[in-house]
Amino acid sequence: MSHSFGIAIESLVAVLLMLTIAYCMLLNKRLQRLKADEHSLKAVIAELITATEIAERAIGGLKHTVRDVNEHLGSQLTAATQMSAHLKSQLAEGDGVIRRLTKIALAARPGSAPEAVAPSAPAAPKVSPAKAVAAAAEAFSERRRASVAA
Repeated sequence: MSHSFGIAIESLVAVLLMLTIAYCMLLNKRLQRLKADEHSLKAVIAELITATEIAERAIGGLKHTVRDVNEHLGSQLTAATQMSAHLKSQLAEGDGVIRRLTKIALAARPGSAPEAVAPSAPAAPKVSPAKAVAAAAEAFSERRRASVAA
């Protein structure tokens, strides 16, 4: 009994050793694949680091560009505001000149009151050049007031 029992134990040990060798071979293949994946992962990480550095440089450039644009835009807005105020004052002065010209033209009419002439009134058959200029100036003044008010 002891002899067959020894052979059974030895056979069991041999089978277990064979299973251990097979499992070690399987683990070896998996480790080789893992190392191959590690190399590809290192390459991907290196590319990611490079892309990150490029993106950081691009972001820095964009920040610098935004800062420059803000400075130039601010100065252009200031200049535009000043120009708008200047044009507004010139328009007001021009409107005053048109009103004075209209009053002068109406006052130069012999025997007619300023209220008698309306810009939409039909022209008389015989209109003097001074009256035509006065009517045109008054129409222009009305149009100008309407466009400024709008």
